[in-house]
Amino acid sequence: MSNTSQETHKTKDGLFAQVTTTNHEQIVFCNDNDSGLKAIIAIHNTVLGPGLGGTRMWNYSTEQEALNDVLRLSRGMTYKAAISGLNLGGAKAVIIGDAKKDKSEAMMRKFGRFVENLNGKYITAEDVGTTTKDMEYVKMSTDSVAGLPESMGGGGDPSPVTAYGTYLGMKASAQKAYGSDSLEGKKIAIQGIGKVGMHLTELVTKEGGIVTVSDINQASLKHAVSAYGAHVVDGDDIYGLDLDIFAPCALGAILNTRNIKALKCDIIAGAANNQLADEEEHGLLIKEKGLLYAPDFLINAGGLINVYSEVVGYNRENAMRDTENIYDTTLNIFNLAEEQNIHTQKAATLLAQSRIDAILSVQSTY
Repeated sequence: MSNTSQETHKTKDGLFAQVTTTNHEQIVFCNDNDSGLKAIIAIHNTVLGPGLGGTRMWNYSTEQEALNDVLRLSRGMTYKAAISGLNLGGAKAVIIGDAKKDKSEAMMRKFGRFVENLNGKYITAEDVGTTTKDMEYVKMSTDSVAGLPESMGGGGDPSPVTAYGTYLGMKASAQKAYGSDSLEGKKIAIQGIGKVGMHLTELVTKEGGIVTVSDINQASLKHAVSAYGAHVVDGDDIYGLDLDIFAPCALGAILNTRNIKALKCDIIAGAANNQLADEEEHGLLIKEKGLLYAPDFLINAGGLINVYSEVVGYNRENAMRDTENIYDTTLNIFNLAEEQNIHTQKAATLLAQSRIDAILSVQSTY
């Protein structure tokens, strides 16, 4: 095989093949030796508006892992915005590194310069490994940033709103499964009690839910026990518990064949992004097992709704009211899945894509 043929073969199996499969519009690789910045910005779809999505900082084991994560996350943001009725597209960014050791003001301000160079096509915000303080630094380099502290006219930490939307999606799931949306007495396992998971634990226990939690952070576990009376289990033990509701609130791709088969619950409803390791295979496996799955990009959209409120002029009451629509949309998704005999992830994706296609047809008349 000639060198040219070899290069062509690699291209077919490489980055462009991957981007073609996910139908992304643009991928931006950001590098700055002085600050140590190594970041990837993925813009999936901007039919409905500029791509908005947080910047995650994570110590990925490989650059390919980082790329895979940002492609999955940005695609999820497209559908999250579309199904929530927001005039936003989908995008996401990841910074490769240890947020506790590698992050600096210079790094975040330099990252802001890369965002600014996209001329408003991407609006960033906080995510795992970044904070409202980091967004203040980004703001020094670009106006294309949300998730700012309240002192700067922003909405502050969006995690309480994310948790509230997840809670409403959980209640809608209970309504569908049990004929009542009450969580009182329900056995609920929350995997991951970071900012969102802890707020969700509070909401569930206030309603009388019996909560079991797992996390690698011992301080968070101690707080959940002392403040909310939660039970604690280690690692993978959470999958085999006798439950009513399983709530994944850590990182994604945990709903794989092994874990789904181990679950003993009626409902899966959590805040983690991209919970299904494979959307079609594992969405179908959940359906065949008779479990009710609340699609993550729908019920965890409260944070995006809150950040979008900043973009159009922040009002906390409006953000909370708009988040409450998640309850009815979740029920609509369950009904659509039943009518078409498809799994709920597919039903949610079809509904989101239908809005994108409708707006695209309007735009094509210009």
